[in-house]
Amino acid sequence: MAHESPFHQRQTPGQLTRREFLWQSGGGLGGLALAAMLGQDQVRAEDGPSPGQLHHPAKARRVVQFFMAGAASHLDLFDYKPELIKRHGQPSDFGEPVEAFQDGLGPWLRPLWDFKPYGQSGKMLSDIVAPLGAVVDDLAFVHNMVGKSGVHSAATLLQTTGFQLPGFPGAGCWAGYGLGSMNDNLPTFVVLPDHRGFASNGVKNWDAAFLPSQHSGTIIRPGAEVPIADLFPHPSGKFITPASEAAAQQLMAGMNRAHAATREGDQRLDARIRSYELAARMQLAAPEALDLKAEPDHVLKLYGLDRGPQAWPKEINPEEEAYHFSSKCLTARRLLERGVRFVQVWSGNDNSFPRRNWDSHEDVQRDHGPLAHGMACGIAAFIKDLKQRGLFDDTLILWTTEFGRMPSSQGGKGRDHNPYVFTNWLGGGGIKGGVTHGESDHWGYKPLERAHPTLVHDIHATLLHQLGLDHTRLTFRHNGVDRRLTDVHGHVIHPLLA
Repeated sequence: MAHESPFHQRQTPGQLTRREFLWQSGGGLGGLALAAMLGQDQVRAEDGPSPGQLHHPAKARRVVQFFMAGAASHLDLFDYKPELIKRHGQPSDFGEPVEAFQDGLGPWLRPLWDFKPYGQSGKMLSDIVAPLGAVVDDLAFVHNMVGKSGVHSAATLLQTTGFQLPGFPGAGCWAGYGLGSMNDNLPTFVVLPDHRGFASNGVKNWDAAFLPSQHSGTIIRPGAEVPIADLFPHPSGKFITPASEAAAQQLMAGMNRAHAATREGDQRLDARIRSYELAARMQLAAPEALDLKAEPDHVLKLYGLDRGPQAWPKEINPEEEAYHFSSKCLTARRLLERGVRFVQVWSGNDNSFPRRNWDSHEDVQRDHGPLAHGMACGIAAFIKDLKQRGLFDDTLILWTTEFGRMPSSQGGKGRDHNPYVFTNWLGGGGIKGGVTHGESDHWGYKPLERAHPTLVHDIHATLLHQLGLDHTRLTFRHNGVDRRLTDVHGHVIHPLLA
C-alpha cells in the first residue's frame, strides 16, 4: 500500500519535490525522518510556558546586562583585599600549583586604586568606580563567581549563553522566547556593542541558535551614522519610493506565503518574515527611540552628555569612554522604557592595541582606568534615571565579565587571567540591595568556601526566576534533548532576593 505524505501538494506531472522524495524514499522511512527533522527543533516541553505565560509571579519585567569584555579585575574595582596591600611586592605564594594563562605569577600586586566605604552598607569600592558609591546600597555583589575556562572566547560564551561552545542561544534570546515582546514595533532583545567593535565570538554571544531566529539580538550602535544596519534604503537607492517599497513588500509577502505553504513546520521562513515585518515597523519606532537629543537638559547632564562629543586624542581618554558608555546607557533606558525586554550593553572590544578592552596583561591602570571610570559614570546615571522614572523596581540589572584577574603581577603592572574567582553584581528587579553573597579568599584567588562557589548557571537561574520563569521548565527540544539556558545546572540565589 502506498504511503501518502501528509505534506502532499499538487505538482505538475513529472515533478517531485524534495519533501516528497524524502517521504517516498525508503518505503516511507524517509518521510518519518523528515517528520522528525521538522518536529524535533520546534517542540516545547509540555510544562513550558507559552510566550508571555509565567511559571510564577514576576518581580522583573525587563533586563539589562552590562558585559565588560576582556575580563575586568575584581581586585581593582569591587573586591577589597587588605592582604594584597600588606604583601605588595612580595613573592606570590598560592600554597598550590597554579596554571596561569600567560605565566603571570609575579609578586603580589596591590589594588591599583585606593578603596573607600560607601553607602549605609559600607561597601568598599575602588576610587576609579566611585560614582557607583551613590547607588551602592541598591546593588548585590557576588564575589565567589567561578568560571570553567581561562580562554576569552569560551569564557565569554559561558557567561552569555550558559555554554562554552558556540551554537547555543544567548540569555536574551531565552527571555524573548519565554516571555514574548512588550512592543511589537521594537525588537525584544537589543545588543549595544562597544563603539570600536565586537568582543570575543561576536554575534555568537546573542544569536538565537536553535531557537526561532526572530529571538536573536538586534544590533544597534548609538551615535553611529547608521545605528541599525539595513533598516532604511541605501542613499544610492533614490529610485525607491514609499509606494514602490509597499508594492515590493506586498509582492514578497505573497511569495513568502506560497513558499511557506509547501513547508509546513519549517520555522525558518516564518522567522525571516517576522524580522522583515519588524524592520518595517522599526522604520517609524526606532528613530524616535534612539533620538537622545529629545531628552531634557537635566537628563543629558545626569549622563554627562550635555556637552556633546568632543575631539579626543587617540590614546584612551576617560571622558571619551564616559561619553560613549553613557550614550549606550541612556539608549538602553529609552529602549527598556519603550518595551524592549532585554538589552545587552558591551564595554571593550577584542582587536585593538593599546588595549581598548579589559584584558589588562600589560598595564591595569592604563587599561582599566578610562574604561572603569566611563562604566561607573554611565551605570550610576542609568540607575538614578530608572529610579526617577519608576522603572528600577521591575528592571533587573546584571553586571558581569568573563572571568577575573590574578592577585599576582604580570610584567610589573599587569594581571593575568583568573577564571578561579571573579565578581558579578545585580540590582533592581526584586534584588536585595546593599548585600554581598559569597566571598573570595584573602588573596582574591579562589572562593573562600571552595566547595560552594557561584556559577553563571546560578546567575541565569536567578535572572529567569525574577522574570517569572522556572529555569528547569523553560526548555526547547533540539536534537532529541530538552535544552535550557542553565543546561543541567543552576540554583536560584535566594539570599539575593528581596
